[in-house]
Amino acid sequence: MRTDTIVALSTAPGISAIAVIRLSGKEAITITNSLFKGKDLSQQPSHTIHYGSLQENGEILDEVLISVFKEPTSFTKENIVEISCHGSEFIIQKIIKALIRNGARLAEAGEFTKRAFINGQFDLTQAEAIADLIHSDSEASHHAALNQMRGGFSKKIAALREQLIHFASLIELELDFGEEDVEFANRDDLQKLLQELLATITKLTDSFQMGNVIKNGVPTVIAGKPNAGKSTLLNALLNEEKAIVSDIPGTTRDFIEDEIHIEGIRFRFIDTAGLRNTTDTVEAIGVQRTKEKLKQASIIIYLFDVSQTTQIDLEEELTEINDLSIPYLLVGNKADQKHSTFTLPVHYISATTGEGIEELKQLLTRSIHTKAYKASDTIVTNLRHYQNLKLAQDSLSQALSSLSQGITGDLLAMDIRQALFYLGQITGEITTDDLLSNIFSKFCIGK
Repeated sequence: MRTDTIVALSTAPGISAIAVIRLSGKEAITITNSLFKGKDLSQQPSHTIHYGSLQENGEILDEVLISVFKEPTSFTKENIVEISCHGSEFIIQKIIKALIRNGARLAEAGEFTKRAFINGQFDLTQAEAIADLIHSDSEASHHAALNQMRGGFSKKIAALREQLIHFASLIELELDFGEEDVEFANRDDLQKLLQELLATITKLTDSFQMGNVIKNGVPTVIAGKPNAGKSTLLNALLNEEKAIVSDIPGTTRDFIEDEIHIEGIRFRFIDTAGLRNTTDTVEAIGVQRTKEKLKQASIIIYLFDVSQTTQIDLEEELTEINDLSIPYLLVGNKADQKHSTFTLPVHYISATTGEGIEELKQLLTRSIHTKAYKASDTIVTNLRHYQNLKLAQDSLSQALSSLSQGITGDLLAMDIRQALFYLGQITGEITTDDLLSNIFSKFCIGK
């Protein structure tokens, strides 16, 4: 473990009213004290704030507020100092350079949180949740990150491991008495436990699809023939003039993207070029990009002009959409001009007047099954967690199969050890330097 003192700007870079510079390490208070003109910081209680100035070689760097947090009751469980100074980039750099000259070094990305994890402040899933919380941009992503940071997911994994460790130790004990043919781990109880663990893990892995939606938003492609009103619909959904609207077919030649939040979920709407065969080179490129975007969508809004489309036309248009096997909403635009009757389930709107737009938003949220998960449910939002859960699931399935086939205890123990390894990697009981470097390198500097 490193014992040096690190320093970094913890607020966003750029000119602002104030900025916060953070230090962590054994000498954090001593280094700051060497520049601070005010109270002796080493003599002040933890969790106190002090006014004064920072000076180096007689030069006043800035008037500041110093917050002192003494080990082990700080975020990193080390001595922490937070310097609130004026938000001038010049002042910030002067202060950081002075602190470095007096013994600190620049922090690496995520190093404060990494130190907190290494010092036992929280486990790895909670550390990752801090980054998710910082980047949360919707009610749902904020709630999911907060639940994970408070240990909701960790408790689930810890309970799984605790039960599994108990039986693993009994099987390992059997191996020590291999020649005496004794059985410490009741096989019926072990089978029941494995089935329960698999059910729990399956529920967690199944939640990842929703977790991915919560964390990254829902890519929603608006597709249809030229002049169906796709750009008008995008503008109506966003409530702003984002896309150019014209009666000339083929106006949109590339995709236009923007996002809104509906019932706490972020939807990324993508207005695309109209689907048709064309000899126009530029428009053809736009149509090809539309087809690529359709493959990447979580849901498709297929828009058609009810005044210009028959049932047969619509069935032909939907052939390519059906082949994608991606959920879609069939939306009929210009509802006030409807001439044909459609047997397919159609939601009618008028993109120009706004008729049916709010109902369309409700259909979108229902289509991704957000209501299937309660607020108290643990939802997996992290790809690393999902991958390790799937590997643990495979190991437990293999153990269950070995158990039913009467496989020897040493092979059964191997499968259970593998499952414990993957579950341990999620929370950080089992880590490598490469794993930690990869995780914390994605954090921002100063966190």
